[in-house]
Amino acid sequence: MLKLLVRRPWLGAIVALPLVLLLLSAIVAALVWVQLPDLDTLTDYQPHQPLRVMSADGQLLGEFGAERRRFVPLKDIPKPMQDALLAVEDADFYAHSGLDFGGIARAMWRNVTTVRGPLHGASTITQQLARDTFLTKEQRWSRKVVEALLAVKIERALTKAQILEIYMNQIYLGNRAYGFAAAAERYFGKTLDKLDTAETALLIGLPKDPNRLNPAVYPERAKRRQAVVLERLAAVDLITPEQVKAAREQPLDIHRPKRTAGVADHAAEQVRQEMLTRFGEAAYTRGLTVTTTLLYAEQSAAQEALRHALFELERRQPFRGPEAMVDLPESDAKSDGLDDALDAAFDAHPDLGELRTAVLLEQDKGAAKLVLADGERITLKGASLRPLQSLKRGAVVRVLEGKGNQWQLSQTPQAEGAVVTMDPATGAIRSLVGGFDFTRNQFNSATQAYRQPGSAFKPFVYSALIEQGAWAGTLVSDQPFVQGDWAPRNYDGQYEEALTLRQGLARSKNMVTIRLVQTLGPQRVRAWAARFGLDEERQPLNLTLALGTGAVTPLQMAQAYGAFANEGQLRTGWLVQRVKDAQGETLFEADPPPPRQAVSARNAFMTAQLLAAVAREGTGARASTTLGRWDLYGKTGTTNDAVDAWFCGFQASRVGAVWIGYPQPKSLGERETGGGLALPVWAATMAVALKGQPNNQLAPPGDGLVKMGEDWFYTEFSGDLAIARIGLPPPPPPEPASEAASEPQFPLN
Repeated sequence: MLKLLVRRPWLGAIVALPLVLLLLSAIVAALVWVQLPDLDTLTDYQPHQPLRVMSADGQLLGEFGAERRRFVPLKDIPKPMQDALLAVEDADFYAHSGLDFGGIARAMWRNVTTVRGPLHGASTITQQLARDTFLTKEQRWSRKVVEALLAVKIERALTKAQILEIYMNQIYLGNRAYGFAAAAERYFGKTLDKLDTAETALLIGLPKDPNRLNPAVYPERAKRRQAVVLERLAAVDLITPEQVKAAREQPLDIHRPKRTAGVADHAAEQVRQEMLTRFGEAAYTRGLTVTTTLLYAEQSAAQEALRHALFELERRQPFRGPEAMVDLPESDAKSDGLDDALDAAFDAHPDLGELRTAVLLEQDKGAAKLVLADGERITLKGASLRPLQSLKRGAVVRVLEGKGNQWQLSQTPQAEGAVVTMDPATGAIRSLVGGFDFTRNQFNSATQAYRQPGSAFKPFVYSALIEQGAWAGTLVSDQPFVQGDWAPRNYDGQYEEALTLRQGLARSKNMVTIRLVQTLGPQRVRAWAARFGLDEERQPLNLTLALGTGAVTPLQMAQAYGAFANEGQLRTGWLVQRVKDAQGETLFEADPPPPRQAVSARNAFMTAQLLAAVAREGTGARASTTLGRWDLYGKTGTTNDAVDAWFCGFQASRVGAVWIGYPQPKSLGERETGGGLALPVWAATMAVALKGQPNNQLAPPGDGLVKMGEDWFYTEFSGDLAIARIGLPPPPPPEPASEAASEPQFPLN
């Protein structure tokens, strides 16, 4: 052999070359091996999971974090899905040690013999995990070498079950979904165990190219890839030909999650800020689940009712014209750039929930044709057509879908609003809507908007007077009142000689309340309102206080009215019930703020009886008739020039406040009132909150009150000892023989 090599040196070179290459490869591998990253990311796998905000009844309200991921242990991932993944991605997974040498050889041969087309690879699941965790997807030999060595290192450090578990929870599958559980939820709205054959095959096909095969964006590509996967599963006898046929014929039904913006986004944002303060940036990756006190059905009802009220208000306003104009090509052919122009318009003016963005394409005398962001073409006819007749092609407008797929022209509401409902006994917030749409305005009107409460402030004045000995039958002057240049009026323009407290509050008479504040003194009334949690310094120190010219938030008003429903105890509203980490360990359990006795139980009860009259026969009677209940208590509020509209009210188990107004205060319209705008929102929310609950009127406290006829009195101010008249001349003197005691009077000065 040696002689042969001496005679033919080229033969020696041929023999030596592989040995040299093998030696060099070993040296390179050794050098690269010592530089490989530590595997702590995998050996102590802590997947980045988003912050999830849930309702008290387990519905998702919001999610914060760059990655959608639902970690599922391998034992809980259906075995058929595991088998399908391995059949498509790595058939020899349980046999190899990280590298599939047979697959590598086949891929190299195809790459050498194929002139055109993409390069073929033979990455095992372990290699894919190494690449996705530590490397990039660039196709370079140096990267492939590192990837292969990492795969070997991973196989030495982890079991096959650990590798597969991490892979199935870590792999990116499009639409910010990481892992198969998140993808199943994103694309089909299901958990893994609920997927059928067609859905499983579609997901199994995504790792090949999750962006280009994204079924929400490229459904035709996804179906083609699904077909390849189905054939592969049939080839290895995981499914039958009949299942293949049925799955291929099954329509691709991609679940498009309901846009949660507006359902509870202001509340979810409040939770996010609290979690960020409590846990820092880790709040976005630790997989925290925050359970709030919100009830999903009640929250949804509040959100829907407020949006409906704002749409109806906007419908009564004149059409302001298009939101924008976009230049569209004359032709509707895609090749002429129509899609690009429309995409730009829809990006600049996104849908706001059910308020859809539409671009005008053409119109004639009988109809207007528009296109929506999802490509659907719609037609407007009738009354909705008239405002469009002066508009040109490319006008960006808003539309709403009515019954029977009938579309109508609308506008983005300029007004805002807020809804807060609470459990008066605990302070747990059951619904919180901070505005029309969070994507438009992140300002939380429920907690941050200080607005004039108008007549909704009056119950606190009446409560203060009851504490001095008044009762429902106390007579108060309703005659016009003038003080210098100030000449307030009753909303209805009607004046009477005198009204009882019950009548004055039920009919929301301004003159009556002004005389009560004048009698008590503005400072005493301000201090009394502060007992209910209203900021004393934000209330004016003059008689305009009677008309609610101070400043309050909807949350403050809900809390304050809750004291009337809760035996005088004031509860602070709270939102976060508990926080758990990704492993289900409880990190925080709420300890509800303790109550504070705002007023006595008897004062709360007597004031509530006046509010019951408002809800039965006064300005709030629409609430009782709408809900068909006689255990409601509440008060409307409309400020001067109808700048703010309110309704605040309660039942024994629920209290709520609704406010509607423009962000920059201006009149809502001369005919707009709290009873017409805010009350229907409150009633619609309460219809859900009180569904199935029997009528439950408030019970009087055990002591401190006496009932005479149908009326209640403080024990020490019962009968003739109660305040009889305010702002009225004394009654005629009794007959000389009468021994009757003179009636207690409150003078005007």
